[in-house]
Amino acid sequence: MTEFWLISAPGEKTCQQTWDKLMTATTRANNLSTNNKFNIPDLKVGTLDVLVGLSDELAKLDSFVESVVKKVAQYMADVLEDSRDKVQENLLANGVDLVTYVTRFQWDMAKYPIKQSLKHISEIISKQVSQIDNDLKARASAYNNLKGNLQNLERKNAGSLLTRSLADIVKKDDFVLDSEYLVTMLVVVPKVNYAEWKCTYETLSEMVVPRSTNLLIEDQDSGLFTVTLFRKAIDDFRHKARENKFTVRDFQYNEEEMKADKEEMTRLSTDKKKQFGPLVRWLKVNFSEAFIAWIHIKALRVFVESVLRYGLPVNFQAMLLQPNKKNMKKMREVLYDLYKHLDSSAAAIIDQSAMDIPGLNLSQQEYYPYVYYKIDCNLLDFK
Repeated sequence: MTEFWLISAPGEKTCQQTWDKLMTATTRANNLSTNNKFNIPDLKVGTLDVLVGLSDELAKLDSFVESVVKKVAQYMADVLEDSRDKVQENLLANGVDLVTYVTRFQWDMAKYPIKQSLKHISEIISKQVSQIDNDLKARASAYNNLKGNLQNLERKNAGSLLTRSLADIVKKDDFVLDSEYLVTMLVVVPKVNYAEWKCTYETLSEMVVPRSTNLLIEDQDSGLFTVTLFRKAIDDFRHKARENKFTVRDFQYNEEEMKADKEEMTRLSTDKKKQFGPLVRWLKVNFSEAFIAWIHIKALRVFVESVLRYGLPVNFQAMLLQPNKKNMKKMREVLYDLYKHLDSSAAAIIDQSAMDIPGLNLSQQEYYPYVYYKIDCNLLDFK
């Protein structure tokens, strides 16, 4: 279970009392959740106007940073060709797994100095994560192009004899080359029509060289045959072959072109291997950066919302709850009973959402008498 509820409640006589009360209600009595204190440092409060504006900005920033975190995680899965076990071990924050990072969260003073205003800290995060987003787009585009070109070439070298590249199948000896009058053509013949081909190819048109056919290769359905004829009979032969369900491939033997194709394949394959390591390293580092930034935004949101709701002086306890999946509904009820005195208007919202009125989507607003934000550490949608 990787879902966390980050909540805050006002300090009673002391913040420790608030914590003890929560622990008694949710773990000691009934094992509804695993809880940790969530340490938020003494941040600069600023004016009420700034806090109200910041509350909206942080909500947007939260969504944006979460989307970048998920994009980096999902791209990591794509690059590692979806071997799920390897993906999870690469998605770390500060060198530890995500659950450990969140449950032992410590504010990073070096990256986000608390002497700065809240607005300035949010701008640092916004700039940092926008940069990661832009870099990801550029790197993903370059790597995807390379991967796409390589896949196209690989596709050309696979598939049926009707469509695949013939460069690695044919040899110089299979063709009559440098003749003014004669040309060797390649014909795909369904296996069921082999006997018919051998009986009729010499008479499909005039000027076919007798006994000039050879079988070069077969796949599941067909075989690739050579046939030599006079150049002036090409169109007629092609037409008659089609009538008999034989397919003439457009192919001219050109050693230079075939060599260039093979070299291109080798080059792309080498380039992809070269880029793979640095790209995975970049994704690991920047996933960590983005995830850390995201959890700091959650901390900022809890701080701002707690000051707006519970007033000054700053006195609240932030708590990270990991609810047991089967007890989530019960957990909500316990929290509601614990904190309903904080905001009577939340009671009305909860009552309405419990009734599930069609067309009224109040339950999605997730408004509770206590400050609440969800953190879901399951960031991958495996198709």
